[in-house]
Amino acid sequence: MRQEISQGRKAVLVDGCRIPFLRSGTAYRDLTPYDLGRLALKALLTRTMIEPAKVGQVIMGTVISRLATSNVARESALGAGFPIQIPAFTVTMACISANVAITTGVDLIRTGQADVVVAGGTESMSDIPISYRKPMRQKFMEAQRYKGPLDYLQFLKGMNLKDLLPEIPSIAEFSTGRIMGEDCDRLAARLGVSREEQDEYAVRSHLAAAAATKEGLLAGEIDPVMVPPDFRPIREDNGFRADTTPEKMASLRPAFVKKYGTVTAGNSSFLTDGAAAVLLMAEDTANALGYTPKASIRAYAYSAQDPQEELLLGPAYATPKALDLAGLELSNMDVFEFHEAFAGQILANLKCLASDRFAGEKLGRSRKVGDVPMEKFNTLGGSLSLGHPFGATGARLVTTAVNRLIREDGTFALVAACAAGAMGSAIILERWK
Repeated sequence: MRQEISQGRKAVLVDGCRIPFLRSGTAYRDLTPYDLGRLALKALLTRTMIEPAKVGQVIMGTVISRLATSNVARESALGAGFPIQIPAFTVTMACISANVAITTGVDLIRTGQADVVVAGGTESMSDIPISYRKPMRQKFMEAQRYKGPLDYLQFLKGMNLKDLLPEIPSIAEFSTGRIMGEDCDRLAARLGVSREEQDEYAVRSHLAAAAATKEGLLAGEIDPVMVPPDFRPIREDNGFRADTTPEKMASLRPAFVKKYGTVTAGNSSFLTDGAAAVLLMAEDTANALGYTPKASIRAYAYSAQDPQEELLLGPAYATPKALDLAGLELSNMDVFEFHEAFAGQILANLKCLASDRFAGEKLGRSRKVGDVPMEKFNTLGGSLSLGHPFGATGARLVTTAVNRLIREDGTFALVAACAAGAMGSAIILERWK
């Protein structure tokens, strides 16, 4: 039996915002995920003028956690000025962590456990935790039992030079050992997505982001910040390439599969620092507080596939599930906002959604999910050009989608994303009218 998310109280999205997304190692390089999350939450409070004490929960997504702020949602909320009585918790589901934060908030509202929820995510790729290798960690634990100076003479006993080297995290699948870019190369080759198609899509993303920034279409969702050491206002994302061309894209060498690969640094998303947040309410609460929502959350779904062969196909699997829950077709969607991990990943998912064979063999459906009209798809750029702070991207996608619905006079928006672990997310938003 089909169950719709609309059962129970209706959850609505009042507004959302983010701080500028910046390439890692640039202006946010001295900040932590806590700092970025605090800035985004503070911006949301200022933008919406919501009284912090009225918020029932704060939920934030993150992927690369620091031990000092393992519950970064709680620390960021306290830093942003939320009362100490407001619970806050952190969720992680790889690149769809903010999506999970948002849909968890929706469920809390829908089931009557909260009236107001702030949800979003934060990530700093400039501040990844680097640890020692396990033999060294074991020695440090052993050293806590040492009684005197002579005991420390045994510290290096049994160790080799490699054990002394730091252990730097790799963006690789634990279950397969492969870097995600390698999986994209394999996926593109299997589904016939050419290098030229990937480069063409990447150029489209960068130029769309540059145009949207120049025309001020993104300014409404970006809150400027001032950060040390110079405290100059940062107002825009800094990752898009306004001067990119097909020729420049074509000149780049494969980044992952060196000899035959088609995935390059140019048609892949880059390491990014950033944070974003949205304000969710129950419909009756929004009315009582005098807020006009932007959209309601019509339905959402998550998927999990085979990490060996379908790592990046989450949107192709999650989208039909969400559409079925909402009682809608792909053709009903007016706005599409998909996470762009790689150009090849986007094009592969669009091919699968438009494939009768994929629908029959993988989804058990009699016909394709549908064709996505590109004039409605990621028209303001995407993760390839705007950046991808792992834990925050979902909140950016949702915020952009609802703003586009209003600007473009649409009714339904589809937000979809893939994630490490071969998972996917799809959220259907309905414009508030």
